[in-house]
Amino acid sequence: MNDIRSRALTLGEYIISTGSTVRATAKVFKVSKSTVHKDVTERLSRDNPMMYRCVKEVLEKNKMERHIRGGMATKLKYKVK
Repeated sequence: MNDIRSRALTLGEYIISTGSTVRATAKVFKVSKSTVHKDVTERLSRDNPMMYRCVKEVLEKNKMERHIRGGMATKLKYKVK
């Protein structure tokens, strides 16, 4: 149980310091997106509310920007070489 709490804190610190998305964070820590999301929303909100608020701001920012990242990915995919 202590492992899960420390993982949630580590994930939260990483997201805050890098501004990383859930997907990118999951790739770095080799866990699923669902695990990252559950850790930084449910577990952090209960165990460390201050950090949770900071992580939530980053996730909201990423959510607002995701359509831009998707458009850039599509642009790169179909870019004529």
